[in-house]
Amino acid sequence: MASRGVMNMGALASRANRMRTKLQSTLEASVLEIEDVSHQHSGHAAMRESEYSGGETHFNLKIVSPKFEGQTLVKRHRMVYDLLSDELQSGLHALSINAKTPQEVAPK
Repeated sequence: MASRGVMNMGALASRANRMRTKLQSTLEASVLEIEDVSHQHSGHAAMRESEYSGGETHFNLKIVSPKFEGQTLVKRHRMVYDLLSDELQSGLHALSINAKTPQEVAPK
């Protein structure tokens, strides 16, 4: 029987992996960094009372995609939120997004 900590590690990987798959397949990202920062929020009242208190609730996302060309920052964020709507409905509580085009990160 696995310990609670081991099960949480598997769960952490699964949400991040699902997010990575959805974002990569649709947005064709050249950079995709997903950082789980749930541990920074574990003491917050809403998280303590939540069924998701084991983690996988707060992520930082850095994504570079050609699909963002010509899109406003708000539209880029909406694209990401739309792709992750299932995750947002199932416990993803907060997502910090840094969304750029390849030209915006290219050396000048």
